[in-house]
Amino acid sequence: MANPKPLTQSTGRRKSSVARVRIYDGSGNYTLNGRTLEDYFKDPALRRRVHEAFKVTDLEGRYDVHATLHGGGTTGQSDALRLGIARGLIIIDPELRPALKKEGMLTRDDRRVEPKKYGLRKARRAPQFTKR
Repeated sequence: MANPKPLTQSTGRRKSSVARVRIYDGSGNYTLNGRTLEDYFKDPALRRRVHEAFKVTDLEGRYDVHATLHGGGTTGQSDALRLGIARGLIIIDPELRPALKKEGMLTRDDRRVEPKKYGLRKARRAPQFTKR
């Protein structure tokens, strides 16, 4: 049997991470780069962050999530996945938008690492001063 057609597809981004999210009717299973949620995100706090969109909308256990994640680290990827799921839920049911927006799940967090400047140790950290 061929793969079922997803209910929706969406994209989430955070820092340099990108999550391509497909949401299917199902029982609350996550497949992230071919791995389970518990296997992919070892930290329970990151797993909770991914679940938030379903918790806020009381849709836990109703949809399966298949996502392709790349770039960045685990925190950026979990936030990108959360944004992708929230955007996907709005495509499925536009009436969920106010609840998700109130919780701040539809805003892309655009903070990035500031580039290092020439002559400095980091973006703003100057070399240590020595008097003699």
